[in-house]
Amino acid sequence: MARVLITGTAGFIGYHLALLLLDEGHDVLGYDGMTDYYDVSLKQARHARLARHARFTATEAMLEDQPALDRAADAFAPEIVVHLAAQAGVRYSIENPRAYLDSNVIGTFNVMEAARRHGVQHLLMASSSSVYGANSAVPFRETDKADTPMSIYGATKKADESMGHAYAHIHGLPTTMFRFFTVYGPWGRPDMALFKFVKATLEGRPIDVYNHGNMQRDFTYVTDLVRAVRLLMTDAVPQTPADGQVPEGDSLSPVAPFRVVNIGNSRSVRLMEFIEAIEAALGVKAERNYMDMQPGDVPATWADATLLERLTGYRPQTDIREGVAEFVRWYRDYYKV
Repeated sequence: MARVLITGTAGFIGYHLALLLLDEGHDVLGYDGMTDYYDVSLKQARHARLARHARFTATEAMLEDQPALDRAADAFAPEIVVHLAAQAGVRYSIENPRAYLDSNVIGTFNVMEAARRHGVQHLLMASSSSVYGANSAVPFRETDKADTPMSIYGATKKADESMGHAYAHIHGLPTTMFRFFTVYGPWGRPDMALFKFVKATLEGRPIDVYNHGNMQRDFTYVTDLVRAVRLLMTDAVPQTPADGQVPEGDSLSPVAPFRVVNIGNSRSVRLMEFIEAIEAALGVKAERNYMDMQPGDVPATWADATLLERLTGYRPQTDIREGVAEFVRWYRDYYKV
């Protein structure tokens, strides 16, 4: 069993990963800033459920507060660090870009420094499919160029990848960056489309359908995603290739123990198909308000998860209708509707 520091445990993905690790018997320190970007009571409810486990401890502080992060890390002495906390959301990054620089760049630097000081066995950090930006060739592969971000959010995640590679090279710190693709499921974020669509439909309000419905996303069910992260933690710790040669199709750096891995469902789902899955789960027809594309958004995402499967033997595969139905069951139970 390992001591694992997870940032963002009051968040959607961090909560699910912490729960999985606690159930396996690991010691988990959760670190979360409890920001009010969305309903703090939902974050508190996630942490309260984790607190039922004797092996879970939590520190509530911001990533930008380096002394607080250092005190928590020093007291816990992590063996593995999984950095999931971030200022999320493509559209909000247009309204408040500084929040993304503070959290996603400065905060990530602080996490890397803590991992370096403790000489952790593996540092794993969340990136995003947003780094692929204007790339039009799909499915996206880790070896594709990611030099044209379309949002400040995507740009900060690309910066995290660059900083991660530099630290891996300079300090020999084994580092894996995973690129997430539209994660959804129970305990999800209220700013995500699934949450907003279900809430609006149940309340009899129209849903906003961007780009007039001409969009596609690689929807990844959260349980699948955290299982992939868990396997990468111990089954795929990157090592610098002795001869500088990288296997074909691998994103491993030739000069550092560093790798980027897509975690996606390997299927791009049409937005209208997604909405139909919500309607089927609710038993209600959604009123649709068709709108133009939002600034910073992209029309399609689609992950090539071949490398993930090669490294771990695992590939996410939850069907969109099954995953949406699970979210709706959770939503109805949690909000008593």
